[in-house]
Amino acid sequence: MYQGEEQAKENALLMIIFGGTGDLTHRKLLPALYHLMSEKSLSQETSIICVGRRPMDDESYRADARTSIAKFSRTGVDEAHLSDFVAHLRYRQMAFIDDQSSYGDLRSWLEEEERLYRPGAVRLYFLAVAPEHFAPIVQRLHNNHLCDRGDPMHRVMIEKPFGSNLQTARSLNNTITEALEEKQVYRIDHYLGKEMIRNIMAIRFGNSLFEPLWNHNYIDNIQITSTETLGAENRGAYYEQSGILKDMLQNHLLQMLSLITMEPPVDLMPESVRDEKVKALRSLRLFPSEGECDGIVLGQYGQGEEGGKQLRAYREEEAVDPVSLTPTYIALRAHVDNFRWGGVPIYIRAGKRLDRSLTQIVVEFKRLPGINYYKEFEGLPANLLVIEVQPAEGLYFQINAKRPGNAFQMERVELNYSQSARYHGNVPEAYEQLILEAFLGNSSLFTRWDELEYSWRFEESIENTCPKQRQHFPNYAGGSRGPEAADRMIREDGRRWWEIELPCSASDCKIK
Repeated sequence: MYQGEEQAKENALLMIIFGGTGDLTHRKLLPALYHLMSEKSLSQETSIICVGRRPMDDESYRADARTSIAKFSRTGVDEAHLSDFVAHLRYRQMAFIDDQSSYGDLRSWLEEEERLYRPGAVRLYFLAVAPEHFAPIVQRLHNNHLCDRGDPMHRVMIEKPFGSNLQTARSLNNTITEALEEKQVYRIDHYLGKEMIRNIMAIRFGNSLFEPLWNHNYIDNIQITSTETLGAENRGAYYEQSGILKDMLQNHLLQMLSLITMEPPVDLMPESVRDEKVKALRSLRLFPSEGECDGIVLGQYGQGEEGGKQLRAYREEEAVDPVSLTPTYIALRAHVDNFRWGGVPIYIRAGKRLDRSLTQIVVEFKRLPGINYYKEFEGLPANLLVIEVQPAEGLYFQINAKRPGNAFQMERVELNYSQSARYHGNVPEAYEQLILEAFLGNSSLFTRWDELEYSWRFEESIENTCPKQRQHFPNYAGGSRGPEAADRMIREDGRRWWEIELPCSASDCKIK
């Protein structure tokens, strides 16, 4: 359904945000929309209608929006652009959870608003609300002809989590697809809007250097890491329901895995890309339900210390069960069972309250085979390709070269690309990309239902494993590297975790 950017920008836009007074709207959505408007990425025929339950008029809401945008904008604000942006803002008080009849009033009000613009405006609904409200809101939008099934100009953006397990995800999807066609549904995983995640396909398919080597003949292993120094903080109630498996593995980490391992699509149109991602997720080897927990390490953080400050254990966080068995850490050895990746382990790890905040993908290439052995090359490190998503956005490629001098001595050479340094922070945030692509009708940055289904299947194959590990929670100190068992697992495979800090120059790159 992707119309092409220039043609799609000709459309007027009515963006309706349910949850207009919430934290997500003020921290992410309003700053994102401000940047899109100031950069003229959206039509000037745009209305942003923020729907909330609090009594408030337009001017009060605009004043709050100004404060939020000034605080959370990635570049600061330009007063002229900000004044122009808030003129496009409307606030609508509405009991959208309790009062079904209020949707009829909203429809009449929107139709009046649409008359100000040319025919064929895009109606883009963003559900920045608690997950239990997704299905009722979509049903009421459909029943009141606010979002007509099959109308390509009527679209709904739905935040994660999409369900709490495979069964609830299926139930939610059934409800939504009764009201809307798949092409009208934009399920958000905000990692897909991050520039270095979008860069994965460009790196793979835009360079003849990599794609011929992108298989089990040349790649030894792939590592996907996403660690945080923060604990559960004030999200204890949410984390007790999700844990690390649902908060990170089922969505962000498996989306990165699918992009790294998928086959080349026939073209870069949305459905072609998503077809190949589904094939990769479908090829993931499930863990046996009665297995011995081989290849899985679960953890939960205990007390720790950082800079002389005491760190609370997970079980001491607000709204957390004092004997909770919810994992805050996972490391696993995954396998994509297809011709390309047979025999290549994919190591995944993620956790909270660790010693660093880092999201990166490391592709480790195989060392030279014995037939090409030279004594001068003994002990050379592997070639590495590193795609860092955060905190530094960039690319790192490690090769080996001769050190200057008469002796034939080899050393590691680092080739670095720091996106954040090159563009000095002027890189769109994830929600800017996601909102823009939903407006343009490009669904490639959003998860299709079958992607979610296979992701949930993989997550559920892990969910009830390793009960003995949970008996020993907490099993890593806050502010540490995580459970020792994670290092032991990869060490027993004859490998190690790579932790590469970017940006860096050839003289100060650190490998730990």
